[in-house]
Amino acid sequence: MLHLRAIYPCSWRVFQFRTCSCKPLISQMIKCTDEEQVFDLIKKNKATFSEKQVECAFNILWQFQQQRTSFLKNVDCIRDYPHFLTLHNLATSQIEFMDDDTLVNVLYFIQQCAPEAHDLLVEALVIESWRRLERFDINVLSKFSSCLANQFLYYSPLMGKIADIVHRNLETIDDLRSLSVLMVSISSLTSQRFQQQLVNKTEHLFDTIDSSQVNVARRIVQFLRNIKYSYYPLLERCNKVFLSNMNHLDLDCISKILSLYHSLQFHSFEFVKMAKKRLTEMIPLFDHPDGFVKLFVALGPMAGPEEKKQLKSTILLMSEELTSQQALAVMSAMEEMESRNSHLIKKIASILHKHLDDYKPFELLKITQTLTFLHFQSKELFVKLRELLLRYLKISVIPSEIAILVYALSILPSSNLGEVEISQIEAVLPQCALNNLNGFATSVLRWIHYDRKYLDSTTGKQLKLLQKLDHYGLQRLRNSNSLNLLWKELKSLKGDWFTESLLEETVATLLRLMDEINSKNVAEIASFISRTNYLNTLLLDRIASVVVQQIEKIHPFEILGIILPFSTLNYDPPQNDEFFRICIQHLNSYLSGLEPPMLVFLGFSLAALGYFPEDLLKAIFNIKFLSKMDSQLELLCSSLNRRVQFRLMELNRAVCLECPEYQIPWFHDRFCQQQYNKDIGSMNGAQKQIYKMLAEVLGGTNCVKASVLTPYYHRIDFECVLDKKKKPLPYGSHNITLGKLPEMHWESNTQITGSRLPPGAERIALQFLDSRAFCRNIPHLKGKSALKKRHLEILGYHIIQIPHFEWNSMALSTKEARMDYLRERIFGEGKS
Repeated sequence: MLHLRAIYPCSWRVFQFRTCSCKPLISQMIKCTDEEQVFDLIKKNKATFSEKQVECAFNILWQFQQQRTSFLKNVDCIRDYPHFLTLHNLATSQIEFMDDDTLVNVLYFIQQCAPEAHDLLVEALVIESWRRLERFDINVLSKFSSCLANQFLYYSPLMGKIADIVHRNLETIDDLRSLSVLMVSISSLTSQRFQQQLVNKTEHLFDTIDSSQVNVARRIVQFLRNIKYSYYPLLERCNKVFLSNMNHLDLDCISKILSLYHSLQFHSFEFVKMAKKRLTEMIPLFDHPDGFVKLFVALGPMAGPEEKKQLKSTILLMSEELTSQQALAVMSAMEEMESRNSHLIKKIASILHKHLDDYKPFELLKITQTLTFLHFQSKELFVKLRELLLRYLKISVIPSEIAILVYALSILPSSNLGEVEISQIEAVLPQCALNNLNGFATSVLRWIHYDRKYLDSTTGKQLKLLQKLDHYGLQRLRNSNSLNLLWKELKSLKGDWFTESLLEETVATLLRLMDEINSKNVAEIASFISRTNYLNTLLLDRIASVVVQQIEKIHPFEILGIILPFSTLNYDPPQNDEFFRICIQHLNSYLSGLEPPMLVFLGFSLAALGYFPEDLLKAIFNIKFLSKMDSQLELLCSSLNRRVQFRLMELNRAVCLECPEYQIPWFHDRFCQQQYNKDIGSMNGAQKQIYKMLAEVLGGTNCVKASVLTPYYHRIDFECVLDKKKKPLPYGSHNITLGKLPEMHWESNTQITGSRLPPGAERIALQFLDSRAFCRNIPHLKGKSALKKRHLEILGYHIIQIPHFEWNSMALSTKEARMDYLRERIFGEGKS
């Protein structure tokens, strides 16, 4: 379409301005109450219709559409009017007389009223707008960019020209409403430097807008989502606009904001709480799938039990009317809701099955993942899914799409690839980013596991493909020369293949590029390192140095991610006192702005490192905070809910044991009793071996206890007591079965192992430390294990840690060697 511009002469057309007045006819159109009246006026006055009257007619027709509920149906209805073509032709003939504003307004309205793929009027209006582009003012330019976006021309040369105009004139732009529209439209064509300039300009102009400008704030958040930049200062300011206008937000706006926040991983419990209340009030207002599906998707994941029941029963009644996209949206929401309503799952799955041919590859992946998560079984549906995925795979040439299709196939039961498909994968490997290679590797490993489990043979072609994946993954890391570009591929990597094949090289690459770590990426890089469990002191020292030097450029929301690797990996940088002091001071200035879960995670991470900032602890351990946190826990998914509660318990325990002077009470007895009664656990193979040998070393099973709970509910693998002459003291009777640990019987505030010892006696705790207690690359004790050791020592224990790499070493390959090892560790002696 845009190539048609070449048929126009290069010089500007001389505009002819009509002298006749068009106001009387415009006044008549404004008074019209339906489309029929508008088209009647067009019929009677077509001979004298001016460009302004054309603009007015389209505007009024568009307003009528906005008042209707079934939008597409009414658009079809407008196009069916006999005199719509008359209006269409009038607009075409009037293009040369339109001023800039009218030209773009007519383009916008015709797009809304006649959404056809290749409308000739739309093409003519776009071409004429391109000719005038340089002289458009900022308001007209923003509206024109929105029209191009409506045609999905995000990467067109014309959109690139608009981006260039904005870049050249950014300093003089003072209208944030127009700028926000342009930012969303051109976001795909902006460099990182230009993006930062736009963010800075937005911050500068933000106070110029009225607090009721919800659409401006929403577009700013949308721009940040488009460029994948969680810039907290702007997000917070936009969030305040949303909160102050919550009573005026409709379903569309709330659902869009929730989706944008989710993409940016920006958490505002205040917004979620108010949105939940507002959406719950809307439940009786929607009786058609168009609106109710949006409500179901937005409200479902955060709704309470009663609201969820109401939502599910209503969507079930509407299920026969759902479109393919609505059914997919409902099923995805049910996954977030962790629904187990088998009747509704079966019903929505049947609709998905009926429309399966209409879905795109990434939608087929989503369907496969969701049905698997919801434990839905249907051989017929899965067979058809496999056929469709293989059909797409045969014709696909895009690496990311092929990775999606292969990953979906690997999830399906009894699914595997033939030599043709594997050859197709191999052909695109040189073009693949790390995340695509990771997807392929995860799929191949799943197939290898399946073959070993069910067929007892691993095909050589899959192992060969895995070797090629290793090669291209390592090659891509070694060729990386930009940390920001590398990070886009790294941040989503996880799984066995990455940790086994690429982690060492990834760390080496980060070391090579570590001078590029700065205030913008330091929190994400730190958080990534904490997930790998890989301790590299040079990287962590660089992170600490950046934070100390650039703390003013780092938002307090990012401090948790920065502290996490130091806490998880139990590492103090050389300037640790200065580093943690600066982090804590930065937090203290913003404690009231941090959400309760984040404060709890921050408190625990610092406690694991031995830091207990008084202001932070006072902010957490008070009735108001705990009540607020309880209300927010209801809005979290079950796994995150449990994690927050457990971290609060661990922080409470750490404060009670290490900072008794703060006089913070222990209030987690009931919580711990419930947790440990749910999961008593059982001994693993090494623990069984150690228990039997300890019984021999100590003189019988009555001299050793297994799975002991201490005060404050630390669990100890084994406990024994030695008198002052280092002789084992027997306990009372024991009823221990090696497979299952003994059930605990509780009393309120019980001191579980708190009986008094004879003078000079010593209580010994023996802990078997498996690989999870250590960093992945070196035998360095991780933060939680070090914290537990500290606590047990405070409780009066002498700690004996038995690392897995010592217990399973060649030196301890015999029973006699292991017995000597235990004697040496307990009594300080070798062979008896």
